[in-house]
Amino acid sequence: MVAQRDRKAVALWNEKLHTQISVDSTVLSFETGKKCKLTHQLLMHYRKEIGHLVISFDSKILKKKMMNIFLFVLCLVINGGIHKVHGIQNTLKEDLELERQQQLINKPHIKSIRTKFGEIIDCIDINKQPAFDHPLLKNHKLQRKPNFKISSVKDSTTRFIFGLKKDQYCPSGTVPIQRITKGDLIGDKLLNSHTLTQSTPGDHFAEVSLVPGLGPYYGVSGSLSVYNPKVEKDQISASTLWVQNGDANRIEFGWHVNPSLYGDDTTYIYSRWTRDNYKQTGCFNMQCPGFVQTHKGIYLGTRVDNTSIYGGTIVEANVSIAQDPITKSWWLSLESTTIGYFPIALFSNLTSAEQGGWGGRTHAPPGAPSPPMGSGYFPDDNLVHACYFRQVSFKNGSIQDYGPEEYHVHTNTDNPSCFGVEYYGDQGRQAGYSLQFGGPGGNCDN
Repeated sequence: MVAQRDRKAVALWNEKLHTQISVDSTVLSFETGKKCKLTHQLLMHYRKEIGHLVISFDSKILKKKMMNIFLFVLCLVINGGIHKVHGIQNTLKEDLELERQQQLINKPHIKSIRTKFGEIIDCIDINKQPAFDHPLLKNHKLQRKPNFKISSVKDSTTRFIFGLKKDQYCPSGTVPIQRITKGDLIGDKLLNSHTLTQSTPGDHFAEVSLVPGLGPYYGVSGSLSVYNPKVEKDQISASTLWVQNGDANRIEFGWHVNPSLYGDDTTYIYSRWTRDNYKQTGCFNMQCPGFVQTHKGIYLGTRVDNTSIYGGTIVEANVSIAQDPITKSWWLSLESTTIGYFPIALFSNLTSAEQGGWGGRTHAPPGAPSPPMGSGYFPDDNLVHACYFRQVSFKNGSIQDYGPEEYHVHTNTDNPSCFGVEYYGDQGRQAGYSLQFGGPGGNCDN
């Protein structure tokens, strides 16, 4: 009876599946051309997983073909599991790649400093910093100072304390590099999957930009009020200035609130760069090779301890991006102090900028509410209300600083019901050439 029932079962399987089943002890082949490999480890694993089944391999009870059917069914059962195994393998591969990147960035250090916020800053040999691991910078010659003078801040308001305390500065010949974790790299990778462009769903902007036809430009600067807008996870609110050539090459510098990158809703000084609109290149701060750190105590990714209060105390930072007239590198300055530069070799075409500008940008997942920009209030010509840039200037071919007249600039916002921007021109000695931007955000994609 058992043999007769087995023969019927085999005939039924063959009739329904229309396939030939052959077994070579580890591989089942189907007429679809697919193969299901059953290693001894997998077999032992799945015997444990289905151990509640009573299976006898006695050849007197089960014919060889019945064994084939069992293996075939087992193959079907674990087929979905194979996808999970592949997923685990991919995850492990990605994890190993993150470890490789982490080891590449976190260089051997001369000294380590733990800030009051718990961040670890490593003092690394200036000639062995992560920037020089970039393939385009293998033969780069370190530049310690720019070949131009930095403009001083006029009529300063309240300044914030940034970077390391002077008694904590890195020793001579070393520079501070914030120690990078796997979480930092994951956050940077996810954030660079979108480009913060004017056409990306979920991204919004309110900006004053230099007219392309009146360039080229070689730098932008200004004193920026610093706020701490309410930002949720997966959102970003940034206030920044930038230079750009075409759609590919871009450098940004300013402050932002970016919980996915830092793990909190604090305000940070940041920079970001790319040579291909963030498709394959670029990152925030020092999370990939590129930016060359030169200052011993001020670094990208520094936390802003105190921020402005609407209608009250205003905290601001003087920021600038300027090109060296000799080396063509792009230098970042914070509070009239250069902190480092982006070598020209990083970019495909940024020997000059056809555009530059000042303003704010926000990011949220498509369809989700946008966070506030700047102070969260619309411009109203009162510098203690909306976020501002004052004393703005640009560099032209003469490498001099000029305040942009109204014909030099365009103002643009993609959603006036969420964010506004106003350019006021020259407002006199204290404000100089100034602008405001920002707004409450909300349902801006509708």
